[in-house]
Amino acid sequence: MIAILKSNLPDFNTSLDAHLALPQEDTKLVQDQVREILDNIKEHGDKALLQYCRQYDGLEIEAANNLLVSQDAIRAAPAQLANRVKDALQRSIERVRQYHVKEKETLPDSGWRYRDQFGNQLGQRLRPIKKVGIYAPGGKATYPSTIVMTAIPAMVAGVRDVSLAVPSSTGVLDPVLLAAAHYCGVSSIYMMGGAQAIAAFAYGTATIPRVDKICGPGNLYVATAKQQVYGDVGIDMIAGPSEVLIVADKTANIDWLVADMLAQAEHDELAQAIVVSASEQVLKEINTRLATAIGQTRRIDIVTASIRNRALLIHAESESHLADIVNRIAPEHLELAVDEPDQLLAEIDCAGAVFVGQHSPEVVGDYAAGPSHVLPTGGTARFASVLGVNDFQVRSSLIQCSASGVLALAEDAAVLAEQEGLFAHAESARFRLQG
Repeated sequence: MIAILKSNLPDFNTSLDAHLALPQEDTKLVQDQVREILDNIKEHGDKALLQYCRQYDGLEIEAANNLLVSQDAIRAAPAQLANRVKDALQRSIERVRQYHVKEKETLPDSGWRYRDQFGNQLGQRLRPIKKVGIYAPGGKATYPSTIVMTAIPAMVAGVRDVSLAVPSSTGVLDPVLLAAAHYCGVSSIYMMGGAQAIAAFAYGTATIPRVDKICGPGNLYVATAKQQVYGDVGIDMIAGPSEVLIVADKTANIDWLVADMLAQAEHDELAQAIVVSASEQVLKEINTRLATAIGQTRRIDIVTASIRNRALLIHAESESHLADIVNRIAPEHLELAVDEPDQLLAEIDCAGAVFVGQHSPEVVGDYAAGPSHVLPTGGTARFASVLGVNDFQVRSSLIQCSASGVLALAEDAAVLAEQEGLFAHAESARFRLQG
């Protein structure tokens, strides 16, 4: 069903790049459309925002303040959930909170300082970002988990004002979304989607307060808008389609691996599931069972397209090559379904989240394990990291020179300033030498 790519072939890297590449889209057209939306909302505020909510979200409302979900509706949402859903949501939130509290404990509480040999105090000051905007998609599905995985790290970091944007064509939002926002302590919820929501958060309108950072995934228009507003506002990352890479050996449970691939594939047609193994027999068994298992999935059209066009099986030349292939791909999610996962883990440098051992499927990380599931995609795990508490903090350098301590620094500063042709800088430094 899926071609098996062999790592010992001369064209392996070229073939791998071709399989990893996303289909080319007319990004110039999207960029121009998004730029127009951003500029229009920046200039005309609520009027333009309403226009785009009608045009793209299909939301027919007369006033921008109707985009705001009432606090009564938010507070009433938990009562509309089945007990098992409510309980699972609350347990998930608590586990995510516990994890990120532990993460925060590894960070300096408010910063750090030290005194150098000249009596100068140097250090760093940490403070939470003031306002954060979360975007939760509302296209092929609703994602309360997105709210949990972004709002909770922000809250733990000390952010006190978290707003949420969710598209709606009916003026009604899924109670699970509202309940998740309620339990997470989200300050306000707005029914708006697409590039217009990003613009409203980035620039503010009479109704929508401007935020300092925008987080959360979305379609190409949302991603492009985040890219274009960066600099006016902070963003978490530019995320692409979701992906999982599974490293498997002969001890792996094939049915579990197939289930994990299908779980990944149902995200959307561009989601990617990859299995790497030094055992060709394992890969052949996966191929055989996939053909049957796809027909039993509920989102069969999406899953079929994802598996057919994006799934990949890689036969590693030997077990010693497994880590090299993983680091080459730098996946968003990495499952180590091998007999000695810790040994392999020691060789892994590039992965957004690592699921260690046979009993650690990606799905638990998506919802309930604890770490945020907002992760770098498309190979960006080479230089980017999972969303965490430190993403919601800003750091300031502290320089406090004593009257005598500045004398040890000023002449060096003046000399280097003159070398750069910045003579007023040099003069500023030497004034301190004059007492």
